[in-house]
Amino acid sequence: MLNKFSEKLKNKRASSKAEATQDTNVSQASKQSSNTKATQDAELTQDAKISKWQLDKSSVFIKRKRTFTLAFLGVAVLFAGSAIITNYNVIEGFTSIPKVIIWMVQNLVPNEKSWEHLPSILSKLAETALVAIAVTVCAALCSFFFSLLGTRTTKANPLVARVVRVIAAFFRNVPDVVWAILLLFSFGQNVLTGFFALFFATFGLLTRIFIETIDEVSSSCVEAMHATGATTLQTVFQGIVPSSMPSIVSWILYMIETNIRTSTLIGVLTATGIGYAFDTYYKRMDYASASLVVLSIVILVIAIELISNQIRKVIM
Repeated sequence: MLNKFSEKLKNKRASSKAEATQDTNVSQASKQSSNTKATQDAELTQDAKISKWQLDKSSVFIKRKRTFTLAFLGVAVLFAGSAIITNYNVIEGFTSIPKVIIWMVQNLVPNEKSWEHLPSILSKLAETALVAIAVTVCAALCSFFFSLLGTRTTKANPLVARVVRVIAAFFRNVPDVVWAILLLFSFGQNVLTGFFALFFATFGLLTRIFIETIDEVSSSCVEAMHATGATTLQTVFQGIVPSSMPSIVSWILYMIETNIRTSTLIGVLTATGIGYAFDTYYKRMDYASASLVVLSIVILVIAIELISNQIRKVIM
């Protein structure tokens, strides 16, 4: 009797263990299936992101390609229309390029006769460079003090600031060639005409630039000096000038380079400087001497630019 009862108890325990083992296996299998499903979902999500990125990239590429194609077609249509209206022969234009190169080599290379004019050319070139430097320095000084009335940093009268900006815009928007033509009626063909023509254009441009430079660079410094009770003159010479001086000097150097190039054209109108020398040689069909003038101008501009770059490295 006891043996039968013990056997039944053993069988019951064995069956309960088997059931527990089966439940464990089922739970592990369900966990594995859930992990597998999560992995598959993650892979699908990653694949979807990659495919979406590829689609976006391809769509951007297609848009860019379409834009470039339309722009190219537009330029081609504009070129074709302009050629038809002006009766321009494209084939003759391209076939004449070798002839132009041959003519330049034969006529625009300085010869022995043109080198005899070198002292006169250098004298006119020095005159042009000195006038350009003098114009730029005078215009920079006037522009700086004039810009102090037009900037918001110095807290000048709003009406005065508005008038200053209007005057600067007027002088800036009238080209220097127009100033030279207008001043010819008053001063004639001399250095003074070219000086004032360059001065007015440079004054307008530098005034506008200095106003923006002072507004951007010196605002925090000026506010700090106002907080300490500094006067207007102290604010200008101890706050605005030191903080904005590197940018101002950089712009002055740039205007010197620009005025040297511009004074060549002004000299053609006013019969002064290197521009007059170029105009004289060109009208006499002395192309070798004219090319020597152009070469000297290019060398001077490159030298001024190299010097300006070295100065900028020191002050910036």
